[in-house]
Amino acid sequence: MAESIDIGVYQRRRARLGAAMQEGVAVVPTAPERTRNRDAHYPYRFDSYFYYLTGFREPAAALVIVAGAEPKSILFCRDKDPERENWDGFRHGPEAARGAYGFDEAHSIARLDALMPDLIADRDALYCHLGADAAWDARVTDWINQVRARARSGVSAPGTVRDVHALLDEMRLVKGPEELAVMRRAAAITAGAHRRAMRAAGAGRAEYEIEAELLHEFRRHGAQAPAYTPIVASGERACVLHYVQNDGMLKDGELLLIDAGCELDGYATDLTRTFPVSGRFSGPQREICELVLAAQAAAIAAVKPGTPWDAPHHAAVNVLAQGLIDLKLLSGGLAEVVETEAYKKFYMHRTGHWLGLDVHDAGDYKSRGSWRLLAPGMVLTVEPGCYIRPGEGVPAHLAGIGVRIEDDVLVTASGAEVLTRDAPKAPADIEAWMGARDG
Repeated sequence: MAESIDIGVYQRRRARLGAAMQEGVAVVPTAPERTRNRDAHYPYRFDSYFYYLTGFREPAAALVIVAGAEPKSILFCRDKDPERENWDGFRHGPEAARGAYGFDEAHSIARLDALMPDLIADRDALYCHLGADAAWDARVTDWINQVRARARSGVSAPGTVRDVHALLDEMRLVKGPEELAVMRRAAAITAGAHRRAMRAAGAGRAEYEIEAELLHEFRRHGAQAPAYTPIVASGERACVLHYVQNDGMLKDGELLLIDAGCELDGYATDLTRTFPVSGRFSGPQREICELVLAAQAAAIAAVKPGTPWDAPHHAAVNVLAQGLIDLKLLSGGLAEVVETEAYKKFYMHRTGHWLGLDVHDAGDYKSRGSWRLLAPGMVLTVEPGCYIRPGEGVPAHLAGIGVRIEDDVLVTASGAEVLTRDAPKAPADIEAWMGARDG
């Protein structure tokens, strides 16, 4: 598949990382292939940090960036191997990859351990990521020890080891126009899949049948995979936040909650809609849906430059808490319900997270104890919900109703752009869309 982002973008990202490092060497490996069982593998997915800097999708690769007066970027990747390519498909090999992806040098991945001690020798700092993979940690330690063993010949090892992810998280947090173009296309594909699911739903169908409709729509528009395991939860199962079995049956009179998004060229979407299996909301279902919709509207209104990260969450909580009081599900005043977090019986998660190459994308939410301020180019989800499990004090007409409404939202210079706006979410719009299925 043709690269959707120009290679020059990746070159500029590598240069930007080198400038942020000032001196030293960074090494960023891609993800390894994982065996599913026997000789079958899980579908391969590259490491997001590595891909952000290279655009290179092959496994068994690593990037080295040398910063300083003579900066350079070096790719280590698999050799050309016609025999293996007969089995596994095309691989670039170092020389072709160097030219195609704009690296200064490229070598066989088999030479990484031999060359790294020389690359980090006499460098003040080594930038890498430790703690996620014991085997990788051991390799990094071995490189440093090899340099230390040469101390009597006047060679010094890096004096500090720093987390390269800390620098890359800040870079990844604000999306460039090329990233937003991919994310808008991914959002359109995902919204279309949710529209398709609404029209496919009906009593007697299985949740996995609706999941299949989503996956079909993702793939037929070029998305490579779902960004996460889809949640297709009908009835009381919608009150289980991470329900992924998707093997229940749809029934008239129940709601269907779908939380599903595609991944396109590495970039994730994350969209949730809740709608009636029959195509018509009951009175209580409509009431809860409109409450969650109002909470989401308040949260999206709080998404603007200069606003603290937690402002959308607090806006949603205030609306939901008052609604739960009005429904007699909670007692007391609004301030008390919010302060004591009594609302968490029915709304127990946060209202959003960063979105990008990962569903829960890179970037800190706080800096030095204060919530980060939103800025143009950041993308986040806004996803309030209300989950009313049957239990003591819960009226029968509300028991078992679970509603979540989630959109992907871009912070703009003047406010917010809802990337997933093409998926109906207001009760009247959902009923109109689903009502057309019979025609």
